[in-house]
Amino acid sequence: MKIVMFGDSITDMRHSREEQGSVFSYGSGYVFFVAGELLSENFDKYEIVNRGISGNRIVDLYARIKADVWNLHPDVLSILIGVNDVWHEIDSQNGVESDRYERIYRTIIKETQEKLPDCKIILIEPFVLKGSATEEKYDRFIQVKEYAGKVKAIAKDFNLPFVSLQEKFDEASSRYGVSKYLYDGVHPDVAGAKFIADEWLKIFRTEIDVKNSEV
Repeated sequence: MKIVMFGDSITDMRHSREEQGSVFSYGSGYVFFVAGELLSENFDKYEIVNRGISGNRIVDLYARIKADVWNLHPDVLSILIGVNDVWHEIDSQNGVESDRYERIYRTIIKETQEKLPDCKIILIEPFVLKGSATEEKYDRFIQVKEYAGKVKAIAKDFNLPFVSLQEKFDEASSRYGVSKYLYDGVHPDVAGAKFIADEWLKIFRTEIDVKNSEV
């Protein structure tokens, strides 16, 4: 079962494309923890491919979807994207408006289903907390929650599994502090990466890999 993780720096986390299958190919984020969990269960069954690129927005995912997803013929595609669509607008007026974000996201799903009809797709909710990178302009960063709502609606309309994260991060950070989970309000620290992986694995095992989870 080939699983492609598609997204921005939260997925990327400095992984190596040149050493696929090695420890360096997963990066230091949630993909690493997902790979560790699944490969420890069955090395022969799973192949996890990290296709995150730091700084990506939804338009960047669409631009490279053929090379980084369709050409790989994955059995499962997992997508996490959204924070940069807001962040780039704040920093350089080069973000992606929410309506355009939704339109392109829907196009990615539709075209992927046409190209790879047997591929299962998981959507991960984008998230943000008030941290060192977001606090000064948090009144604008909070728009990420609007984009998260778009992803949830897309998942519902296409009947796709949805990994909910924002409310869970809000709750966890209220107890232990934002930096314990997202070191700058956006990027996961060790606990945050494990948190994302655990939530992803719950959805994967209950909605995608059901037979294996029942063994």
